[in-house]
Amino acid sequence: MESKPYDVVLLGPTGYTGRFCAEHIVKHLPTTLKWALAGRSLQKIESIAQELKALNPDRADPDVLAVQLTREELHPLAQKTLVIINCVGPYHLYSTPVIEACASNGTHYVDATGETPWVREIIEKYHETAKANGAIIIPSVGIESAPADLLTWALVKRVREDLSSHTREVICAINEMTSSGASGGTLSTILSTFDTLTVSDLLKSASPFTLAASAPPSDIPAEPLLAKLSGVRSVRDMGTLTTSPSGLADITIVHRSSTLMPEFYGPRFYFRQFLRARNTLTGILFHYVFLLAVFLLILPPVRALARRYVYAPGSGPRIEDSVNDQVEYRAVATADQAGVAPKRVLGKLTYRGTMYAFTGMSLAEAAMVLIECEEKVRRVSRGGIVTTATLGQEFVDRWEKVGCFLETRVVD
Repeated sequence: MESKPYDVVLLGPTGYTGRFCAEHIVKHLPTTLKWALAGRSLQKIESIAQELKALNPDRADPDVLAVQLTREELHPLAQKTLVIINCVGPYHLYSTPVIEACASNGTHYVDATGETPWVREIIEKYHETAKANGAIIIPSVGIESAPADLLTWALVKRVREDLSSHTREVICAINEMTSSGASGGTLSTILSTFDTLTVSDLLKSASPFTLAASAPPSDIPAEPLLAKLSGVRSVRDMGTLTTSPSGLADITIVHRSSTLMPEFYGPRFYFRQFLRARNTLTGILFHYVFLLAVFLLILPPVRALARRYVYAPGSGPRIEDSVNDQVEYRAVATADQAGVAPKRVLGKLTYRGTMYAFTGMSLAEAAMVLIECEEKVRRVSRGGIVTTATLGQEFVDRWEKVGCFLETRVVD
């Protein structure tokens, strides 16, 4: 890999997620890492750098760089580093110039966006440029959409290795999530997304294959009408499932993974994601409350009212309120086999800690995979704007060393 002044530049370390990412780098990544903190306010970044110093005295202090989010300043920044970790959101408002700089200069990139319309936009504008220049750009490496993407990848891998088959379908569900709440940045992103998009744009983004690299399979598994109307279905080995708000982002990312690597997933692969419900009644209630919330957020006066009561960007739940936070995903993969009873593989992903710590950890560990396994990731992903799944087993292994556990087993 080409030698540059920095291995990693963390852009936006003063934000809520950015701080978690910086702390993970200090605590867990090699002390030989050449890195820098970059952002618009030098004073704020220097304050973060001082706080980090107490966490690991053995680590060399990061350089501190003042950078405005303009082409003139971002291109030189991209030329100085192997990877940019971008924590500056809302991404659709601020981060398109960061993508352009990385794509143009062959700089690798990871972020934590869950903004499907923006991801679609940057794919259309910069995928081919990034691919031509050798950049590997991976959006959505945080709680949206890395757990669903990597768990699905692991299930598909198990189906291939143990059953010698492609995968027909993966059904995933958030089985348990205990969270102290959303950060100001997340809430600001949701509100500003509704500010800037038309209803038509939102509907287009909800299409399962809106980010796909090729056409969807012609024979997508059908859902019963009752499940569509109620939002609830019962799935073998998974229980009662209802609509998952994060599924809107996760489904599009997983289908981008499957169409970037069709020889791995198979030509008929399809993915669905849900949320486990206690029972049918609570599942139906949650489904319709979610639909109502989406409808209300389309209305400008509702968004204006909501802004009065949410955290400011850069802030979020207190650490002491997050001690019991945890998440568990479960999923079942069905092999693409002939017959009435194709084989199945069950999977589970667990993490104990705040979702923002998970996101910061994932961003930092993904950057390390890009540094250490660049050629393998490029060969698997073919480069350009790709997905977390292209980081493969190396990323799963790094996750497990820092507390995120993933397991799969073939059903007897």
